[in-house]
Order: sequence, then C-alpha cells, then structure tokens
Amino acid sequence: MHLLHQRGPLHDLPDTPEAYDAVLADVVEQALARLTPEGNLEHPDCVDDIGDTSLGITSLLVLALQRTEDPRLPEAVHRSLAFHLRERVYVEDNPGYPNLRIRNSGFPYARYVLQAGAHPIGDWPSTVWALLQAVNILDAPDGLIDIDQRAKLLEVARGYWRWLTEATFFNPQEAGNQAIGCVVGGLMLARHLPPQEGESVRARALSLYADEIRARRVRDRGALLPPEHGGAYDNNYGPISLSFLAQAHRVSGEEVFAEDGDALARYIDARLTNGGFDNGGPRYSEQHSGFEAVLGLRYFSHRIGSDLGRYRGDTRWGRHAVQPDGGIDGHFAFMLVWQIQDRTRWHRTPSTGPVRHQLRAGTVSVAFDDRMTPSLVEAAGTYYLPAAVNRQHGFGPVVDGFLLCRPMGEVRVRDVRTDGLAAKLVTKPVVGRDHVLRHVQSLYVTDGTILWVMVAVERLDGTPYLLAGLPYATDDGERVRRTAEGEVTSAGGLRLTHPEAEGVDFFDARSELTQQQAAFALAADPRGYGNPDEGWRHLVRSTALEADPAPGAPEGLTVFALRYGPGGPYAPVVERTPEGLAVRTEAFTATIGDPAGDGSGEPVLTLLNPV
Repeated sequence: MHLLHQRGPLHDLPDTPEAYDAVLADVVEQALARLTPEGNLEHPDCVDDIGDTSLGITSLLVLALQRTEDPRLPEAVHRSLAFHLRERVYVEDNPGYPNLRIRNSGFPYARYVLQAGAHPIGDWPSTVWALLQAVNILDAPDGLIDIDQRAKLLEVARGYWRWLTEATFFNPQEAGNQAIGCVVGGLMLARHLPPQEGESVRARALSLYADEIRARRVRDRGALLPPEHGGAYDNNYGPISLSFLAQAHRVSGEEVFAEDGDALARYIDARLTNGGFDNGGPRYSEQHSGFEAVLGLRYFSHRIGSDLGRYRGDTRWGRHAVQPDGGIDGHFAFMLVWQIQDRTRWHRTPSTGPVRHQLRAGTVSVAFDDRMTPSLVEAAGTYYLPAAVNRQHGFGPVVDGFLLCRPMGEVRVRDVRTDGLAAKLVTKPVVGRDHVLRHVQSLYVTDGTILWVMVAVERLDGTPYLLAGLPYATDDGERVRRTAEGEVTSAGGLRLTHPEAEGVDFFDARSELTQQQAAFALAADPRGYGNPDEGWRHLVRSTALEADPAPGAPEGLTVFALRYGPGGPYAPVVERTPEGLAVRTEAFTATIGDPAGDGSGEPVLTLLNPV
C-alpha cells in the first residue's frame, strides 16, 4: 500500500507565471460552472471548513480578473461577493462556542460548520481564514470590485479582526499556524484603514505576535518554534506556519518574522530526509500539507540556502484545496493567491554546512531527535523509524530488555567531511537498570549512497543486541510505499523480528496500518484532536531490526557494526590503536580519539578513504 498523504516533492510542481495562469484558468472554468443563481461558489459536498470557501474562490476570480481581464468575471465576482456578505457573515453568537470573552458583541465571524451549534470550536480559525480571503480581495486594484461591496467587505473584515482579538480568547486551540495567520490578517487589514486606525491595528498585530506567539515558543532539537496543538512541530501545520511567517515578512518588512522563519526553516531542513519523507507531530504524524506549504518553503529555501522543496506534500492539494471528487474547494485559497504574487524561486541545492541534528549526503540521511538518537534513517530509498521494545523507543544497544539510548548527561557531537565522505560521531553517557554509567559512542558515515553505523559501549553482559530500526516505507516512483524490510547488513548476526502479540500496543510493519493510525489508536484523545506522538510512545513492541555484536571487538568493548544500503561482503575491523579506537571498512578508516587535551573534553574523529 502507498502512504496516503506523502506524495511528490513540492518543488516538482511548475511555478512559472504560465503555470499559474493555467491553474487560474481551471479555477475560473470550475467556478463559472458551479456558480449558483444566489452567487454561491461552495463545493456542494463541503460540510466543515466551509465558512470562508466561497469567498476564497471569489478572491481567486478577482486575481484572475486582474491578470486576464476575462469579461465573464466581473459579474461572477459581484454575485459571489454579494452571496458571502448576505449569507455567510454571522453576527449572533454560535450556540455552544466556549471561547467568548464578550457575549453578544455583534462582531461578524465565520462558521466552521454552517448549522448553528453543530461544531462551533472551529469558528476561530474559520474567521481567520475569512479575514485573509477578504484582505486579498481588498488588495485588488481600484475598479475591479464594486465600490459599495468593497466598503461593506472592509467593514466586515474590520469586524472579523475585532471578533478575533476582542470578543474571543486569542488562539484558543494553541495552534501556531492559526495564530500567525491572524497576525497576518491584521497586518494586511491595517493597510486599508485610515492611518491612525491602521497603525493601531498593525501595532496590535505585532504585539500579539510578540506576546502570544513568540513568547510561548517551544524548544525542539535546538530550535525555538511556534507551538502547534500542544507540541513544537507538526508535519501538516508546521510548514503552514512557515508560509504565514513568509507572508508576514512580505507585507510588514519586520525582521522578526524573517528571523523566526529562518529558525523554523532550518529546523524543517534538519528533520527532513533527502527524499522529503518526514514523520511525527502533535496533531498529524503523516498528513502533510500541499499548496499551503509552498510559499513558506520556497521563500525560506532561498533565505537559508537549502532545498526545502524536497518536502513531500499531498500533491492532490498541490495547487488548491479539493474535495474527494477533485473539484476545487476555496478553503485556504489565500495561500494560492500569495504564492502566485510572490516572485521568489526555489533554492534547489542542499546546504553544505554540518547540522547538529542531521547527517545528510547524496541519497542518505539521518535525522536526530533532542537526545541525538536517530528519529528517521534513510538509505537506498528506504525509511526506518525508531523501533520499540518493552515500551522503549529508539536506536541503540539493548541488554536484558533495556534500551541504552537515553542520555544521563551531556551529549557531544563531532562532524567531519572529507574525500566524498560525511560522518557524525555522537557520544552520550547512559545508565542501565544496573545503575552503571556507560559511554555509548555511535559513528555514522556515508558516501551519499550507503550508510555505515558503528556503536561501541563498555562490555555488556548477557546477550546484548542493537535495536537498529523499524523498516517502514520506501520510495516507489513518485509515491511512498509501506514496507516491512530493508537492505541492511550486519557484522554480527541480523534478524528482522515482528511482535508475536496482537493489539493496539503492538505494531507489525507487515500490516496495512500506518504509523499515524496506530498512534491515534493509543492516543488519549479522538483522532484529529489527540497527539499521535504521545500515543505512539505507549507502543510496547514493534517490528525491529536486531543486530548482534560484531566479532573480534577490542577487550572491554561491545561493538555493533551495520551497513544500510547495497554492497558486497561486509567484515569491518575494530581495534584499539595509540590514537584511539580505529574502525576499518571497505570504504573508509575512522579513528575515534580521546579528548584533544585542551580541556574541552570533546571527542576527536578522523576520517580517511582507504589507501
């Protein structure tokens, strides 16, 4: 089976003016065919996320009119805008909405579900989206919109802003993308207001960003990130936040948005594999965005000088939102407007500097979590997740059922690149159930095609093995396919094990269950609201690669040696030398030395191609 949402790299979608003209031409034809006598442009099957959708398609028609002067469009714009102003602007409180600070304010808002009280919790983001659709229309040159309608829309947009920032609690779902979107709406609205009022709205938007978003950022992997539904980053919403930061910088010129966008972009770059596959997040583990991410990834790929467009998006939403039948849905249409207006082009080559939380070269990559344990390994087109044993998750030595990967002290990292090779040495102190402190040294080396991993630790008693990953997915043309195997070689014995028990606590990679589905089954909250990462942490056991120690290890050490990817015979040699611990394979020689003697205690790594 193919993974549903992780499809093609977003930079593969043509983004020339001609390509966008073709997209708008398709939108126009669909919209004109759909337009009802009342002026409604909503998809007939749309139920939720609906309050801004007709207005969103209207904004696309306004952009198309501006670019093409199509004589069919003025009437369609007039009728559809009249429909929104007449039928989709609500001023009476939605029954059951829990986040009001002021009742019966009379301020306009947009509904997530049209039926009163049906699902009011989504009204806050829906009103943000409606505000953004409105300001895009207000940005149109004079003469494209009926002057009376424009005045009414401006008054509604002013009311949307007041509802979002006065009548309700700000950012009630603790969703960074929604909150930054609201700030963008205020910044764009301010430009259409009288100077004094406009400056007040702009100042309020900036203060909300500083006090309600930036001050509450969450640290992950060394970066401060806008919180997203209770976590630091989400595969779906994180790149959307990046797009909102890009637009905030475009319209305001405030450097804080560029600085924070750079930080988020570098974080995404570090956690992304070369193939663009990613996994993990507080709301959706695998459900990636599509066109909503393009603006941010493209804008900041240029700023940080890396190929963020490799990100695998849901290309069914590559241009705009659609319903299951493929018909356009106006949800989030403002993002398509902005990416058409933005002239930044993709930066298509990787950054070359070493990054603490990633090793990357060619078609090989290892992304590391906060503990500097691999969170995702990519080699030969296959993606490996951390495996689980006895409710412990990660990559690392296992002794008596206990996984040695959680650091008990400072984790030190050394990066080396030379002669076509890239390497990362990670040293961490760990404590087992016996309370003995041990130092684990993990060496990762790649030539861009193959990944070699060597793990050394003080001698482990019993029958230790290396938990070496859960083979989960593999590239299959333009899609990503589930898998339960990978091309891995071990210097010791190697086996692929699967849970013998059944149930939600056990994950067998041979099943047709995705990681996200399995994680939500274990989460405390319903699917779509809970944190699948938290649920996944309750997993007892998973499919796992288990590697036995390599033969011939130096006295006092247990050593594991693996090779991910193709290759012939594999017989690495590990020995002690006066310079330190030497590792020799068919492709390189590495020496892990003692600290340099400068008082820093940092490990020393040298790397050479074989003579």
